[in-house]
Amino acid sequence: MSLLETRGLTRSFGGLTAVDKVDFAVEPGEIRAVIGPNGAGKTTFVNLISGRIAPQTGRILFAGEDITALPAFRRVRKGIAYTFQITSIFGNLPVHENVALAARAGKGNATECLTRVGLETRSGQVAGTLAYGHQRLLEVAMGLALKPRLLILDEPTQGLSDGEIAGFVKLVRAIASETTVLLIEHNMPVVMELAERITVMHRGSVLAEGTPAAIRADPQVQSVYLGTA
Repeated sequence: MSLLETRGLTRSFGGLTAVDKVDFAVEPGEIRAVIGPNGAGKTTFVNLISGRIAPQTGRILFAGEDITALPAFRRVRKGIAYTFQITSIFGNLPVHENVALAARAGKGNATECLTRVGLETRSGQVAGTLAYGHQRLLEVAMGLALKPRLLILDEPTQGLSDGEIAGFVKLVRAIASETTVLLIEHNMPVVMELAERITVMHRGSVLAEGTPAAIRADPQVQSVYLGTA
């Protein structure tokens, strides 16, 4: 049974269909990437999965349960954690307290989560004073503290240095030993290195799906995305 499945998922804004009848499935333990050009519908799609917005038609199933009507906080309790494309931290609180708040909800260990993302030495620093890349890593630590079954990472390498990106790749591999990962990412070397399967979105629909090698060789993907990356 798939861990996450969407069936005919659709969402429009005015006259624009951002997500158009998307069928999608993620298997337990998988690292899945969703890619596509700007405006392809990727972030709207994961907002539908996480419950931040509601679909107009279609269904979302998590571990076989229909969660389409559940609010975001109840999806978190079911085991879905989502780090935002734009950082969403408690900027006035210390780094450790940000993670501790999530840990209380998910029964994770705040110190352990900070260590995993390399922020243990910044535990007492006010979160809002962190560099942007470190704020991204703090969000990952907060996600891990929820002890999720599915961790959704939306543009996680944005703002990271090359060295931090290399560390992030190692981190995701370690996370995937215990948590399914859904990665929305523009950094194609990261996608090709990490993902077991890749879903390509274009104009709200799934254009292609397959292994990194298959996606790299797909003429349609090359035309609409990889050829202009």
